[in-house]
Amino acid sequence: MTEKARGGEPGDDSAEEAVLKAAEEAVAGADELASAKREASERTADLQRLQAEYQNYRKRVERDRLTVREIAVSNILESLIPVLDDIGRAREHGEVTGGFKSVAESLETVVAKLGLQQFGKEGEAFDPTLHEALMHSYSSDVTEDTCVQILQPGYRIGERIIRPAMVSVAEPQPGTQTTSAPDADKPESAKGDGAADS
Repeated sequence: MTEKARGGEPGDDSAEEAVLKAAEEAVAGADELASAKREASERTADLQRLQAEYQNYRKRVERDRLTVREIAVSNILESLIPVLDDIGRAREHGEVTGGFKSVAESLETVVAKLGLQQFGKEGEAFDPTLHEALMHSYSSDVTEDTCVQILQPGYRIGERIIRPAMVSVAEPQPGTQTTSAPDADKPESAKGDGAADS
């Protein structure tokens, strides 16, 4: 090999060293850059995690606040139900007149705005989740268990039942459905045979 190829000239050693030094600095700079990118990525992930935790915290606090509000409103409305019952009884006896009528209507409007709903009407199908049966009778006028008298209306807030409706229930007369249903299923010849036997 020649002196030039081996880098035998005295000026070439310093140039090679400068190139090697520049290459080492570039590698160190690349390592620092990669390290900085990694650190920035970790900090970004931490920030996103903290932001998600904060959003979840805000949602939880808002949900808890609404729940506390609903419970407080429910407790107040529950304590007003006996007053509403008294107003209802007074209305039935024609005693809701004059200034008392205005106060009664205002109170009913306010509790309705707060979400209190009255339920229980005569003629409704009996539902044990909504109604509490205090009396029972049989009637040929009904085809299913039916509320025939509302003794005390029920109240709910949204889907939550505050008080079930106290009702008198009538069910179909015993034997009216059972005798008509099997006769309807029998063929005509079987009906005729049964009538001839008796």
